[in-house]
Amino acid sequence: MPPGRIRTLAIALVRRGDDILVAEGFDTIKPETFYRPLGGAIEFGERAEDALRREFREEIGAELIDVQYQFTLENLFTHQGERGHEIVLVFEAALADQALYEKERLTGHEDGGIPFTAVWKRASDFGVGKAPLYPDGLLELAFGDGVG
Repeated sequence: MPPGRIRTLAIALVRRGDDILVAEGFDTIKPETFYRPLGGAIEFGERAEDALRREFREEIGAELIDVQYQFTLENLFTHQGERGHEIVLVFEAALADQALYEKERLTGHEDGGIPFTAVWKRASDFGVGKAPLYPDGLLELAFGDGVG
């Protein structure tokens, strides 16, 4: 994304009991391991839900069902030393393939074929003194006051 642009994303909270499916990332400059629900950029002329479904197919080869819009977050951040600004539409969704819920780790691929790992994490795995869940504010809105 070119600097000075606001990026619009759609991400999904896919739950397995008390866990959510998140991509694991690492910022080498901070240094920091962080987590973020799967999803990605909404392309011009594409509806957010369609972008979300496309991203899951492209990244982990999965189809989504029961997709429901939840809320929107504005995310101002720094990653790898670069400032970013995102508008993030957050959905709840389920995976059509029930076998994916039994896997502890999934290998996905970003644009350009860059691999990433997706894992199931509990709300208690995030918070003060623990790995962050991005975008900021998601933890409280997705899990309420019973986190940390």
